[in-house]
Amino acid sequence: MTDNIDPAAPDLGASAPAADELSLLKARLAEAEQQVAAMRDQSLRAAAEADNVRKRLERDAETSKKYGAERLLGDLLAVCDSLELGLKAAQAPDASAKSIGDGLALTHKQLGTFLEKHGVKAVDPAGQPFNPELHEAVSAVPSAEVAPNHVISVMQKGYRLHERLLRPAMVVVARAPG
Repeated sequence: MTDNIDPAAPDLGASAPAADELSLLKARLAEAEQQVAAMRDQSLRAAAEADNVRKRLERDAETSKKYGAERLLGDLLAVCDSLELGLKAAQAPDASAKSIGDGLALTHKQLGTFLEKHGVKAVDPAGQPFNPELHEAVSAVPSAEVAPNHVISVMQKGYRLHERLLRPAMVVVARAPG
């Protein structure tokens, strides 16, 4: 009658070690499931943190773009105020050309101070050798008094922001006579 034995049926004689192995495997499976759940939770938290950082950086960038020039423009308001006062003074019946000129000179000085405070420096190359990186030649004039390829006159000053050129100086350059 041993012919009726089901080969898939567990062997009852070896059930004790198999039961221990089964419970060990179940314990390992439960531990692995806990680790997976912990890793999933950690991954979700990291993704949420990365999303929060991205949103905060976008908000900071938008704020910087929107209000980045606040200090600069606040300093410029003093120059604007001076110009308004000068315009009012020019409309007064007793205004003289000298007083208006003096007011303009003070406002120009104030604007120069403002520009320097914010890292802008004038490029005024009169008498210097022509430099195409800093100067834009408007014309070349023959000259016996000024060396060739030197700036004779400056039509419009150039400006630099720290080491970066904002606007080249527009100049007239000397060339050899004849």
